[in-house]
Amino acid sequence: MLKWNQKQTVQISALLIAVSFVLMKWLGNEPVTIALMLTTSAVAGVSIFKKAIAALRYRIIGIDTLVTLAVIGAIAIGEYWEAAAVTFLFTLGNYLEARTLERTRSSIRALMDLAPDIARVRRDGGETVVSPEEVRLGEVVIVKPGEKIPVDGTVIEGNAYVNQAAVTGEALPLSRKAGEMVFSGTIIESGYLLVSAERVGNNTTFARIMHLVEEAQDNKAKAQKFLESFARYYTPAIMLLAALLLIVTRDVHLALTILVISCPGALVISTPISIVAGIGNGAKHGILFKGGEVMEKLGAVRAIAFDKTGTLTEGKPTVTKVTTYGIDELTLLRHTAIGEAYSEHPLAAAIVAEARLRNGGPIQGMAEQVRIITGQGISFLYQGRAYYVGNRKLFAHKGWNTEEYEAYLQSEEQQGQTVIMVGTEAGILGMISIADTVRSGAAKLVTRLRAQGISNMTMLTGDNGRAAQAIAGTTGLDACYSELLPEDKVHILKRLAHRHGSIAMVGDGVNDAPALASADLGIAIGGAGKDVAMETADVVLMGGDIDKLSYAVGLSRAAARNIKQNISFALLVVGLLLTGVLLQTVDMSIGMLIHEGSVLLVILNAMRLSRYGRITNKRET
Repeated sequence: MLKWNQKQTVQISALLIAVSFVLMKWLGNEPVTIALMLTTSAVAGVSIFKKAIAALRYRIIGIDTLVTLAVIGAIAIGEYWEAAAVTFLFTLGNYLEARTLERTRSSIRALMDLAPDIARVRRDGGETVVSPEEVRLGEVVIVKPGEKIPVDGTVIEGNAYVNQAAVTGEALPLSRKAGEMVFSGTIIESGYLLVSAERVGNNTTFARIMHLVEEAQDNKAKAQKFLESFARYYTPAIMLLAALLLIVTRDVHLALTILVISCPGALVISTPISIVAGIGNGAKHGILFKGGEVMEKLGAVRAIAFDKTGTLTEGKPTVTKVTTYGIDELTLLRHTAIGEAYSEHPLAAAIVAEARLRNGGPIQGMAEQVRIITGQGISFLYQGRAYYVGNRKLFAHKGWNTEEYEAYLQSEEQQGQTVIMVGTEAGILGMISIADTVRSGAAKLVTRLRAQGISNMTMLTGDNGRAAQAIAGTTGLDACYSELLPEDKVHILKRLAHRHGSIAMVGDGVNDAPALASADLGIAIGGAGKDVAMETADVVLMGGDIDKLSYAVGLSRAAARNIKQNISFALLVVGLLLTGVLLQTVDMSIGMLIHEGSVLLVILNAMRLSRYGRITNKRET
């Protein structure tokens, strides 16, 4: 038995239908013409019939079933040309639809093509080429010019310019040298690197991105779920309508035509095709949407809450001033850093970095009984002495009176500084002022988001009120809430959602996990190497670029409009065709031609989403 692929089936069917048409016009319905038309129906319809039978086994009545019934009925009443035309047009439509769908997935496929295929490692005193999945933790990986980095790890030797587009969406290569992180899927454009493998196989950032993108395509939007459910009831309803028309009018041709033109193909595909195109576009630009429903939600958001540190600010705070009481600055910094080394908070990292800088190298010493006090600070023992490092709340909780330092604290905070108090049981030892730089594009981002329809933007932070107000004023936010514990952020998000409707929370994915999870939509800034961001958030902006938030919102809005356009158009076409059939102005073959044309128009409209960035950039310039 001959077997043809979809393209060959279309080509052979096209030749047969063309010859059939010529013979019908020349000879009429002679036996040779009828035989050729039946052959066309068989060649073009075999895949349709198989799908219909397979679906019926699972008690599913779909589009293929409608077409199969119509074709069998047309042959039974002698409408051979209608049977041939319908099967050919339906097969042609399926082929063109499949080809066009492939194009919408091109961004995702291009991302998959960036997956590393080899890894060059040092083993047994030599250089060995293995599969990326075979690299072991701690091995030294050698990456040469033009090669893809197969692991996440730290550079131990070499200098190179690395294109990180696969991870961050940014095509501009970045310089990487010893001590800096590199990620799987990125490409060395020039130079070479020796990398210590810290994440391998399915644990690399690139592998996790691919997993999320693949999952996202299967995560359906609410509109898509509704339409699929609708189609399950719609198809049997159309069959019932056709049967009633046959009983009432005794017109078999009319009933069969109703079956053909009522196929909801354009309607069913209207949402998933837009979602796939949108997710692919986002992945190409370093934005990961965890499914169609997430994109749908972001398109409807009207309020956004931001974390401060690492989100609206650079997340790289630095020590700007050290004030001491009865102790020298270096000793204060050294003792504080010994305890803060156990904290992952950006302010702790700033203190440790400043202490190392002034000390001329690593700080020697080990803290004991370290206790992180969420939202307040840290306590620890060093050389038998208890130290307390944190904000006012920490010392108020200890019952200390800090009023004599209040004027100094307020003066620093009014300048946008965050002040860390350091003390022992004997009293306050000093104050460490720390400042974080506001992201250069934060104010412009807020302006763009407001223009996109985000009506309320709020900042939620654990920092002091004056520093928070300074940042909120600089960026143009509507409000800010300060000195918050993680659970406080959750409560405020609920209040904001009640007031403004659906709300998104934007954070760095580290200490914002509870807020990201509790918001209607969690958006994480970070991505590369940040497991919490990838696991907790609904949307991940790779590369730590908050400017991508505006792009993500705009893309989601465009996808929502695109879906509405597709659904409206599909419903309009079905309505017009049904009216045309009932008025007997549309026959079976013309109806199928219009139906397949509507499917292609829906797909082509969705494909505009794959060009979203290029279109909007041209408009802006």
